[in-house]
Amino acid sequence: MLAIFLKTLPFFALIGLGYIAGRTRFFTEEATAYLTKFVFYFALSAMIFRFAANLSLAEIFDARVVMAYLWGTAVVYCIATVVALLRGLDMATTAFEAQVAVIGNSGFLGLPMLAVVLGPEAVGPIILALAIDLIVFSSLIVILVTAAKEGQMSVSIFAKVGLGLVKNPMIVAMCLGLAVSAGKVPLPTPVNEFLHLLGAAATPGALFAIGASLASKSAERVIVAGWLSFCKLILHPLAVAAGAFLFFSVDPFKATVIVSAAALPVAGNVFMLAQHYNVAPQRVSAAILFSTVASIVTVSLVIAWLTGT
Repeated sequence: MLAIFLKTLPFFALIGLGYIAGRTRFFTEEATAYLTKFVFYFALSAMIFRFAANLSLAEIFDARVVMAYLWGTAVVYCIATVVALLRGLDMATTAFEAQVAVIGNSGFLGLPMLAVVLGPEAVGPIILALAIDLIVFSSLIVILVTAAKEGQMSVSIFAKVGLGLVKNPMIVAMCLGLAVSAGKVPLPTPVNEFLHLLGAAATPGALFAIGASLASKSAERVIVAGWLSFCKLILHPLAVAAGAFLFFSVDPFKATVIVSAAALPVAGNVFMLAQHYNVAPQRVSAAILFSTVASIVTVSLVIAWLTGT
């Protein structure tokens, strides 16, 4: 446990540094927004493209991993949905609570951290889990919330979802990288070094941006945020572990990676969506804050449990 904690501590220390910079206003919300944009559109996309271009589709895609991660995520999504409906929430708010319960920070935190803590072989399963989050569940939230607001399901909703996927730089980077890999097109050395240099900025930039963005998060709706953080940090990894180890016989190392990914705190892009649709931004904000702080301990516990260290 201590060895894992010491490995993850520098990553959370960078988040803490960003939080201090944001809290003291040394780094303003505008500055945080621009740093986030740089990481999202340039640094992280370069990292993902380079990883995907240097991996084969066989090294990334594994049907058992897909089924286990989908199964575990769907179980927790349904639990959060039922609990929200029993509390009398409307469909849009219910959809956001379910989204908070299962969507972790796989891009900004998981990809750089788990690749270091678990080794470079973890990159393939992390990218696969990230792809499922982006393609399946990020599409689902748009469909549910838009349908709830419009009062009906229409073709335009699916057109909006498709456009959102095409415009997402992480998805584009994955697809282009895999296309390069499938075509067996070697990256010229200057290009590979450029991508490596730009991608190297993703880890410190993303973690600092997470911390700086947390400085503006509120701690309202404490009980709800606590419940959603419990779903994300405890129920989600347990459900994915059940799928991976009990039902779908996933390779032990890949299972460790996707369960660790499931243990990550709530992703910041859920808050952006909540603000965009003006649906429950306070509870989403609080859940991101609570889960990120708690994950300093819980993520290390989960990885230590899985690796036996």
